[in-house]
Amino acid sequence: MNHKKRDHIYLGIVCPMANERDVAERSVTAVLDMTSVCKRVTFFAVLDNVSRDGTRDLLEEMTRREQRLQVVWSPENRCVVDAYIRGYKEALQAGCDWILEIDAGFSHQPEDIPAFLEKIEQGYDCVFGSRFCMGGAMAESILERRIISRGGTILANLLLGTKLKDMTSGFEMFTRQAMEMILQRGIHSCGHFFQTEIKAYCRRLNIAIVPIYYRVPTSRVGDKVLKDALSNLMRLWRLRLEGKL
Repeated sequence: MNHKKRDHIYLGIVCPMANERDVAERSVTAVLDMTSVCKRVTFFAVLDNVSRDGTRDLLEEMTRREQRLQVVWSPENRCVVDAYIRGYKEALQAGCDWILEIDAGFSHQPEDIPAFLEKIEQGYDCVFGSRFCMGGAMAESILERRIISRGGTILANLLLGTKLKDMTSGFEMFTRQAMEMILQRGIHSCGHFFQTEIKAYCRRLNIAIVPIYYRVPTSRVGDKVLKDALSNLMRLWRLRLEGKL
């Protein structure tokens, strides 16, 4: 493993944001507080036309006081996945050594970040947050969401040869090399299944798991999202059968 200490690295935080005005500043501050142990940090807040409540204006104003915050305006985004990919590319272009992906609005808890830093500092390529391992939790969730998340994990592990307890979580950290590999492979999903897609690409890397507390922001998963997930799961399964995964 290639060990790097946090006080010598440049950390990029990728966080797509939309209509988060009420909690945006507090969320950014909390995340930056938890990552201040790193030598250098940039919080990449990715926004597009979906956000219409003034979140962008608020964050632009915040950049005048907080130099670690960078607002990435990306009106060309077609879906949420485009926002994440734009954030990944911004972090790589800036020269970040590690890349942390976190949801906005306290769906993910900033207090869980030190566990990610501790693991990746030990030399892992990827650190994935898990709601379903010991110590993890999924709060404010209806039964449908729990069934989809757990069922999706079981099915993905079965078809893709992965062995993770949570294949759909989006709280994760990568080394620069791991993220470059992921983008080179290409992310095809247009929905939140892209988190599973990423984990499938990383299946042969050195992976660590940390428990997270996840607060569900919405209760229902749409049919379009489920269709995208099933279609891309079958695509990845075929790649595995062909020895390309």
